[in-house]
Amino acid sequence: MLLLFRRNFLRRFQTEQNDFLGRIITGDETWVYSWDPETKRQSAEWRDFDEPRPEKVRRKQGALKVMHMIFFDMNGVILRWPVPIGTTINAQYYKKVLQDKLRPAIRKKRPGLLESGILFHHDNAPVHTARAVTDVLAGYKWELLEHPRYSPDLAPCDFHLFPKMKEHLRGQRFETEEDIIQATKVAIKNLDKCSYVTAFKDWLQRIEKCANNGGCYVE
Repeated sequence: MLLLFRRNFLRRFQTEQNDFLGRIITGDETWVYSWDPETKRQSAEWRDFDEPRPEKVRRKQGALKVMHMIFFDMNGVILRWPVPIGTTINAQYYKKVLQDKLRPAIRKKRPGLLESGILFHHDNAPVHTARAVTDVLAGYKWELLEHPRYSPDLAPCDFHLFPKMKEHLRGQRFETEEDIIQATKVAIKNLDKCSYVTAFKDWLQRIEKCANNGGCYVE
């Protein structure tokens, strides 16, 4: 599967170049917590050489969390959808988001993609590969870019967008669901516009490394 994916992806890029990347919409789901501790780098503080090291406290993520479904292309986020707490994300719900949220957002923000033809990418989680979902994509004539199994390092949301977004949120405390939703909105808004182009170029480089190394990209 990985060999087929990288071969097809690179062949399409060699033939179509940036027109190929520019037609891709990729998306996934992620939890955003009411409290996510800072990374070691973020929490590092200056101290004199002879000062004792501060006592480290094991920090857990906050109990309150909101699932976000996010879809983006090289030009930025097309849809950020916070899933209501208590909602089960199954194939029917995912299909409904594609129909009622993502497609109208594409029509509003990227009408040209509907004309040129959408290349749609998500990972192969069971919710994404369910027949109800693939039938909707086929009905819209969105070409599905297959994703290799067990390869989060080849999913732009996982290796780029979500870490960048959460970097802006770490160390902040949110009291309510709405606080989390608004902070996530701001975090995405504050991302550099070039970040999305970088995500796709990095994706291409990772796939090329897979091809050159005969295996998957490892950081």
